[in-house]
Amino acid sequence: MKIIEQSWKWIQKPHNPLQIIEKAGRTCYKSENRITDTSAQQFVKSLIKRKHESVIEHISASVKLITNLGVTHELVRHRLASYSQESTRYVSYKKELVFIKPIWWDKWSDEERRIWLNTMKHIEQAYLSLLKSGSPPEKAREVLPKSLKTEIVVTANLREWRHIFKLRCSPKAHPQIRALMIDCLEEFKKEIPVVFDDII
Repeated sequence: MKIIEQSWKWIQKPHNPLQIIEKAGRTCYKSENRITDTSAQQFVKSLIKRKHESVIEHISASVKLITNLGVTHELVRHRLASYSQESTRYVSYKKELVFIKPIWWDKWSDEERRIWLNTMKHIEQAYLSLLKSGSPPEKAREVLPKSLKTEIVVTANLREWRHIFKLRCSPKAHPQIRALMIDCLEEFKKEIPVVFDDII
């Protein structure tokens, strides 16, 4: 059994996103003649302020998340994105199971941590026993918990990323997905300024 922290990384960063958004947006207003080397940032800022967000749909970004099954079950409810997720049906975890460290690990008592660890050990033993008895991974997976590590690649346009971050970075979001999405949002703000600055 192995326990890891959840994490994420870029798969595809947008190239010149503000300039492309400006070209698309200025088409709407027939103001292409106002494009300069430095005009994109202010123009995109004005689009966001006026909620003319359809223009930012021209840009997409892809990330790979390493998290637990519970988080991905929430994430895939965002319909305007594309997902490719590690399959517990086809992937066989013959050596060991990997679990994501719960976000409240440090706030749990020793007893709560012990209960979680023992449960994960029992689950791993049950899963491996099912494989040894001849069950294929698609049957053995019936014992796998939401704490199981999974990997998922997510691609969405910037408008949908705004929607995801607004919901999943909110204090009302589940703490596990919130921690992951806040970390992700901070990098989106660095890579694509203006578009995400108004979110938390």
